[in-house]
Amino acid sequence: MKDTNPAKPVLLTLRDIHIEGRSEETWSPIIKGVDLTLHKGEVLGLIGESGAGKSTLGLAAMGFTRDGCRISGGTIDFDGIDLRAATEAQRRGLRGKRIAYVAQSAAASFNPAHKLIDQYSEAPVQHGVMSRAEAERDAVELYRRMRLPNPEEIGFRYPHQVSGGQLQRAMTAMAMACRPDLIIFDEPTTALDVTTQIEVLAAIRDIVAQFDTAAIYITHDLAVVAQMADRIKVLLRGDEVEEADTRTMLAAPKEDYTKTLWAVRSYARPVQPPVAKGTTPVVSVRNVTAGYGAADILKDISFDIHKRRTVAVVGESGSGKSTAARVITGLLPPRRGAILFDGAPLPADYRQRSRDQLRQAQMIYQMADTALNPKLRLRELIGRPAQMYLGLNGKALTDRIRDLLHLIELEPDKFIDRLPSELSGGQKQRIGIARALAAEPKFIICDEVTSALDQLVAEGILKLLDRLQSEFDLAYMFITHDLATVRSIADEVVVMQNGKVVEKGPKLEMFEPPHDPYTELLLSSVPEMDPDWLTKLLRERAAKAGKG
Repeated sequence: MKDTNPAKPVLLTLRDIHIEGRSEETWSPIIKGVDLTLHKGEVLGLIGESGAGKSTLGLAAMGFTRDGCRISGGTIDFDGIDLRAATEAQRRGLRGKRIAYVAQSAAASFNPAHKLIDQYSEAPVQHGVMSRAEAERDAVELYRRMRLPNPEEIGFRYPHQVSGGQLQRAMTAMAMACRPDLIIFDEPTTALDVTTQIEVLAAIRDIVAQFDTAAIYITHDLAVVAQMADRIKVLLRGDEVEEADTRTMLAAPKEDYTKTLWAVRSYARPVQPPVAKGTTPVVSVRNVTAGYGAADILKDISFDIHKRRTVAVVGESGSGKSTAARVITGLLPPRRGAILFDGAPLPADYRQRSRDQLRQAQMIYQMADTALNPKLRLRELIGRPAQMYLGLNGKALTDRIRDLLHLIELEPDKFIDRLPSELSGGQKQRIGIARALAAEPKFIICDEVTSALDQLVAEGILKLLDRLQSEFDLAYMFITHDLATVRSIADEVVVMQNGKVVEKGPKLEMFEPPHDPYTELLLSSVPEMDPDWLTKLLRERAAKAGKG
């Protein structure tokens, strides 16, 4: 492969890399002879569907593999250092100091028992880059550059005391603490709403440019990688498909697989006829105010969800979407207002609800990795709700589990005794769907169920949910920050900001102007497949702010 940026020296070279994963006593290929070259100050985008090997290859750039994996062939040269031949102590000396890693889930990566500034200071102090006092001063400066609010104070908060977007920016600042030569960004904005994502992308891009840091940017979001990368490499099942500079790749991909990535999200459920007047909603949220402590998070919100309808609830982090779900499920009793189910009031506290009332409302969670008990096999994960709510046991229970696996398009004989660790991300999410269906509910809350999935897998999940809704007359509340998902699957849209419903209505009306100013902000924040989109957007917003 030719160097694409001869003006800057090569920082990282991977040649003919082979990585294997172990299942019981068998080693299977994950990465199959991939090459990678990265220059100083350059950003390389790694894209591909789930299981392509993106994260595995990114970690290999640090000379690291996850448990159960091994680098079985090839060379890794980082600035003249052979990482495969280096001792573990030498590799540890590089990690955090000259090579840093930003994980997909900041919430899962920070230590909840320590303040942000303590975690920021750990690497520069341990590596002897600066003293604790210098590290604290440096943290404030980088927090400011990352556009975090109250940079002098935010470091003294614990991870749970800041929003997801703020935590992701704090993690990027932490990765920059030792001014590394290379940062691996592993899906750093996947779980963020579109307005927060803009802030994080702009902050990452600025700080990488300011310090001339090289980066590997791993993502399944093609519009995002278009804003961040100088070059793009496409992977499929451990093989390299193609590589080119970003503009060339977007304008003229050569391989059929890459063209399919560019063409996804074509699915849209048919427009449903209007709900007949006088029809009783499955779920009604009536003038609900709720919160934690003295603070009101939800402020007099109301909306309805009917049978065979999907209501998408959208808004940025902190808008109240998940709090509304907690109120509906009885986990957070409202201060005022009520939840009606089939026209009858539900007890505010889930502990006061009957087993049948609990059965009727189920939930599919955002992160299937953390929602599925890793020690239980699929027959137990799916079977427990059927046992608890329907009283099934023995052959009847096994038959029900097998039926549910068929419904989610997984072969029972192959999957029924697997553990969650033996599934792909999309398969885990399908198990989450089967577990919700096991109780035979009328209503399901889908909480960001496609946000952690690549676009091809996400489209399969949306089609599955649509089919199941039609088959079982289900009502869905679809919490999401992804407006492409809203366009694909929603019948109606509820837009929330600061705990209030600012706009609601049929999907087709919601995507047509005029909009509420906040809805307009959300729509304008959806990344486009144009490498100049983020630059133009930031320039336009800065100009508007200047005029204001």
